Amino acid sequence: MYRFPAYIDLQGRHVVIIGGGGAALRKARLMLAAHADVSVIWPDIEPDTRKELDGQVSIIAREPVDTDFKSARLAFIAIEDVDAARRWAGVARDAGALVNTVDDPELCDFNTPSIIDRGRLTVAISTDGAGPVFGRALRSKIEAMLPERADALLEFASSYREAVKGKIAWDDRRSFWEAFFVGPIAAQVLAGDKKHAHEAMLSVINGKEEKTKIGIVHIVGAGPGDPELLTLKAFRIIQSADVILHDRLVSDEILALARRDADRLYVGKAKANHAVPQEKIEERMIELAREGKIVVRLKGGDPMVFGRGGEELDALRAAGIRAFVTPGITAATGCAASAGMALTHRDYAQAVTFVTGHAKDGGESSGDPDLDWVALASLKNTLVIYMGVGKAGTIASNLISNGRAPATPVAVIENGTRENEIIIKGSLGELTSLIDAGGIAGPALIVIGDVASLAQGKTLQNLATQSSTPQERHVA
Repeated sequence: MYRFPAYIDLQGRHVVIIGGGGAALRKARLMLAAHADVSVIWPDIEPDTRKELDGQVSIIAREPVDTDFKSARLAFIAIEDVDAARRWAGVARDAGALVNTVDDPELCDFNTPSIIDRGRLTVAISTDGAGPVFGRALRSKIEAMLPERADALLEFASSYREAVKGKIAWDDRRSFWEAFFVGPIAAQVLAGDKKHAHEAMLSVINGKEEKTKIGIVHIVGAGPGDPELLTLKAFRIIQSADVILHDRLVSDEILALARRDADRLYVGKAKANHAVPQEKIEERMIELAREGKIVVRLKGGDPMVFGRGGEELDALRAAGIRAFVTPGITAATGCAASAGMALTHRDYAQAVTFVTGHAKDGGESSGDPDLDWVALASLKNTLVIYMGVGKAGTIASNLISNGRAPATPVAVIENGTRENEIIIKGSLGELTSLIDAGGIAGPALIVIGDVASLAQGKTLQNLATQSSTPQERHVA
């Protein structure tokens, strides 16, 4: 360790900044965030610096004098003149201030690290000036892992500190707080549900065990498959889970982000093969939550777009379980972007319609989808069909018989955004031939409309050429 990290209370304390340019402005922003009493002193205060700081700090447009540093806790020297910087650093130090001289580490009593500010939670990263860019990169990664409401959680915990002291024995307090910060009450605070968090906390403190076993359920969208398309919130919630119930559309790479001690329960569905009936999934989530667990129902794409997230949310609410939804990138937008096409390209389509390709009570190969084919065929915009591979022939036939041109472009995207992604394109009239030739089995998305011609995929001709030279393809 080259420097000892310490946090200094600057509220109402005098801080002097020598300089009037961009460097001085950046230091002033930091000090204002720490609620310091700031003076910016220099003959030439740049207009942008003056405009931003006016009314927030004491701006003194003149040469500094020795008495300016009287009672200063910190001093920042942010000027380019090396000799002047050294002189004022010495004056400030003689007055008892700790000194930071911009771009001159040898003159610094302290440095300013890369800072993550979450109110009471502050993370500082320093490379001792050896690699500030690396420090900023680390800050970005750490910041992505921290919940936005971390400060609210700390405030919540702080408000109960005295109550915990009064109710819980000294020897048990550490384990109490360790359990609290990774438990369902903290999860409720982080989700913004302070009302029920307070109720649960009071039950715990007062020893009402029957009320402490209620956990929480997060219904989370995992996106189309690429783990880098997870939202920051989804990533954080996955890592907080005690148990994850996931479907077959969730990639192994995303599941690998979970804690190693988290239970993973597969509840996926395939064509006409429901590994776990929907009612049983809902019952299992309720049971786990009543055991006091943080439960994550992890779904491919967005849970509220053909993901039955709405049904699960209704069941959880009816059972009195606190539940929250974290959206994800739905398959339509993720797969379209991966295929290089815009669903609403202004030259081709100004609207998009999402429909499901299977019946309500079955998989893709169950009964025909109950859709308004006349209305769908009359659309001149983009039509996106989820889970439609098993009924592709029926879909194409119904659209064409109701007026959609057989030459209408289509694109089929299997395992969109993943390494094993397959993209094929052609016309509506050859949809089943495309799926057969491409070996598409699902999960796949069907895009119908002029924008599909923009997809970066293989055509029937490409597939025929490929299949006619199996040895070359094997060698490749």
